[in-house]
Amino acid sequence: MAKLSLSFVAAATALLAAQLAAAQSLPQVSVTGKATEAVPSLSGFNEPPAKLPMQALSLSAERLDDLGIGQLSGITKLDASISDAYNAVGYWSQLKIRGFDLDGRFNLRRDGLPISGETALSLVNKAGIEVLKGSSGMQAGTSSPAGLVNFVVKRPLAEDATAFVLGAVESGTVQAGVDHSQRLGANREFGLRVNLAVARLDPQLRDSKGRSHTAALATDWRVSPDTLVEAEIEFNRQSQPSQQGFSLLGDRLPDAKNVDPKLNLNNQPWSLPVVFDNTHASLRVQHKLGGDWRAQAALGIQRLRTDDRLAYAFGCTAADGETYYADRFCPDGTYDRWDFRSENEHRDTTALDVSASGPVQLAGLRHDVTVGGLSSKFKSRFQRQAYNWSGTGNVDGSAVTPAAPELTDENTNRDERSNELYLRDRVALGADTSVWLGLRQTRLHRESVRTDGSRATDYSQSVTTPWIAVSHAIASDWLVYASWGQGIESEVAPNRPRFMNRGQALPALKSRQTEIGVKTGTQRVEGSLTVFDIHRPAWRDVIQPGFTGCSDGDSCERRADGFSRHRGVEASADLKWSGGGLFASAMRLQARRYASTEASINGLRPPNVPETTLNLHLRQDLLPGLQAQFGVQHEGRRFATLDNSIAVPAWTVADAGLRYTQGVGNQTWVWRAAVDNLTNRRAWRESPWQFDHSYLYPLAPRTLRASLEVRL
Repeated sequence: MAKLSLSFVAAATALLAAQLAAAQSLPQVSVTGKATEAVPSLSGFNEPPAKLPMQALSLSAERLDDLGIGQLSGITKLDASISDAYNAVGYWSQLKIRGFDLDGRFNLRRDGLPISGETALSLVNKAGIEVLKGSSGMQAGTSSPAGLVNFVVKRPLAEDATAFVLGAVESGTVQAGVDHSQRLGANREFGLRVNLAVARLDPQLRDSKGRSHTAALATDWRVSPDTLVEAEIEFNRQSQPSQQGFSLLGDRLPDAKNVDPKLNLNNQPWSLPVVFDNTHASLRVQHKLGGDWRAQAALGIQRLRTDDRLAYAFGCTAADGETYYADRFCPDGTYDRWDFRSENEHRDTTALDVSASGPVQLAGLRHDVTVGGLSSKFKSRFQRQAYNWSGTGNVDGSAVTPAAPELTDENTNRDERSNELYLRDRVALGADTSVWLGLRQTRLHRESVRTDGSRATDYSQSVTTPWIAVSHAIASDWLVYASWGQGIESEVAPNRPRFMNRGQALPALKSRQTEIGVKTGTQRVEGSLTVFDIHRPAWRDVIQPGFTGCSDGDSCERRADGFSRHRGVEASADLKWSGGGLFASAMRLQARRYASTEASINGLRPPNVPETTLNLHLRQDLLPGLQAQFGVQHEGRRFATLDNSIAVPAWTVADAGLRYTQGVGNQTWVWRAAVDNLTNRRAWRESPWQFDHSYLYPLAPRTLRASLEVRL
């Protein structure tokens, strides 16, 4: 707790500096260029972020472009509370928020509707990304307490606009795109927006060349001043070999300085690309009712198809055939290589949300109320898969083994249905004080069956997740608040022979979060200081008597086992001045495991969770139209193993770039050039613990990138 206290003092000092900067008299800044879209609030309330009793982050497309971020995993650069959670080139993005893994099945939204994150999600047609931090039970029936991530789709603008983009990234990635918005009709009541992009993917990571393309169309129809109809559809495809991670060498952490970050262990002659084919579509109708009430109905459809393939490194059988390392590579750098192929995977999600919101006077108090319902259905359909030993690999990438593509293993098909009713209410107790309420009641039904028709499961349950907050404006631009809320997670024991309770539904477990914060928000300064405490029940695979590991039939049981507690302090300050600005964020996190029947892990930190994270981004005009940008990202020490016996050192990287905006006739040209990992720092970026195995991913080497955006 002493470390947390020191961090609290440092964060408070940063926030005070933000307020002093706000007090200065600064000249007004005039911004010109393409119109910007408003990012809807994932919080569910219509208040500006500085007035909300929660922590939420809104990242515009322009900000992502300036930093060269083209996929979700890139946002770890932008906020200290977000870190990596098994992010491999060519695969889908996985994040941690406040030390907890974001659940790709339940914690992602697209324009507020649930989607699966188990795919490569394109940012080409996204106006921004919004992140809600912490327990999300008010907004999601079941989800990890990490929070929610929402992708905001680009919609037609009020004024016609067209932009062309051409970019290049070392050592051969080239991408091009067009973004066109236009209004039609006698009264410009019809709008359309087209986004097209294509890329040849050739990163510095060897053996990972691929291609991607996106085509998206968004339309709207302003039927009347009171009614708006919006429809959109998006197609995207990515085909690229994914990156195989490194691992521990016996009981030793390999020195990152001696490992080539460009080496991809997925480099076999038979290695095939991972292919993501995605279709997304939505229809939304908004209508103004009488008395300042609004109604909305939104339908979202997601159809995913995936070919998941990898020359997979997992564990090691020693040369003598006796010593076996199940969770790492051999001390001599060899490992067991497996031919993994799961092709023609289908994941389909359909969601319908209907809501109404408006003011109500009750007991002499104003209530801003939202009531609604969300019905969603998820269906996954798989084929038999290959998971076959193909020989012994080596960390120098020189070993070649034969392919073993036989479909020897069954997979598991799943169906999930969720019907949710929700209520949100902001009660104004006075001019400066409000009470915020949220309540969600969820009815779940889930089924699963192996692809051969065996081991069928079927269960239903109902859960309720409340949330409450109190806020008070201590000054015109300062808010203090306290909140408490619950979330629900539900799990089924994996449908694998090694589990004695395979396929059985486990009791739904509730997480809870308490948060206290202070926020400020003006045109020139935004800042916050937050203390949070998250309590999350944990599951564990418990080895059964008579067995030495969890690999043989009926050798282990998945069951609830103790809890994890993450306590921390976050601070952020976004300062703006004439010709520049500074955004800084920091988090100090104490994450621990408690009350496990495996006493040796109690009091330990989870793997791949840094204790300290810092992010800083500075921008400053040098000449008219020319802006310099500089960023620093620091992540503290973390552990590679459950027993905390092997630590991964902290690392710090710096990025630098230039942005030049020039007028060419009636056009605006925006040139961007940057260097990521300016000093070519060598370090282990993350140490994910996946499938009971310790992996290591290195920082990407120094990378040059450049782009030109032409706005007509």
